[in-house]
Amino acid sequence: MPIKIIAILIFLAAIGSLVSAMVFLVKDKGETNRTAKALTYRIGFSVLVFVLLMLSYFAGYIEPHGIAG
Repeated sequence: MPIKIIAILIFLAAIGSLVSAMVFLVKDKGETNRTAKALTYRIGFSVLVFVLLMLSYFAGYIEPHGIAG
């Protein structure tokens, strides 16, 4: 269960970074590189969530459930 909470927190950080990039884009009007930096962080957070989920799956911490009947 802690792995799922960590993954959700990292996912929320990625969404927060995306929102901050939008704010920087509107506020700075392209004069600074804060938007690019925030989007770079978002990509890093997204990759981190993916890697965490894959490692958790292969280690047996999480299991897929059979929804597709």
